[in-house]
Amino acid sequence: MLAFNFVSSPGAGKTSLLVRAVSELKQSRPVAVIEGDQQTSNDAERIRATGVPAIQINTGKGCHLDAAMVDEAYRRLPPLRGGLLFIENVGNLVCPAAFDLGEACKIVVFSTTEGEDKPLKYPDMFAASALMLINKIDLAPVLDFDLAQTIEYARRVNPKIEVLTISAKTGEGFSAFYAWIRKQADRVRASALGAVQG
Repeated sequence: MLAFNFVSSPGAGKTSLLVRAVSELKQSRPVAVIEGDQQTSNDAERIRATGVPAIQINTGKGCHLDAAMVDEAYRRLPPLRGGLLFIENVGNLVCPAAFDLGEACKIVVFSTTEGEDKPLKYPDMFAASALMLINKIDLAPVLDFDLAQTIEYARRVNPKIEVLTISAKTGEGFSAFYAWIRKQADRVRASALGAVQG
């Protein structure tokens, strides 16, 4: 099982992204989602509507998920052998940066509506993430969004961060995102095999 921790500002489109992703990925492997919000179960209900299991965690006044919360939720999910676990953290670009939930890596979702300089304003989150998904790329022409500048800012705080552009609305870029996930799965599998053989 491979887990990814999705982090972003509120409204960046994490849930819409995950609804599309799990709807398509469930055809080829087991997938489940753990949803983190301060209140409501709205996001988990949207995931469940796709036929994918989802557990909602409400943090109340807390601004992030922690490993104990995720562990408890994971135990309530069906077996995910060889599958994917997507953790949607509370919408916040500060607190979740410092907490390891047992994920393979963090994926920061950033939307074109947020302006180009978010990586500089919230450097810890971008420094902690392996991948930046720039969502709502379909709106970029209307917003006069400077993609190159955004990527430059992100790589100023994290030279190794990978970047993909997507649109949860149109599906643009999702094939590349799925290829990235497969690459991570292959890397983890190869590492585990090497450890066994070593």
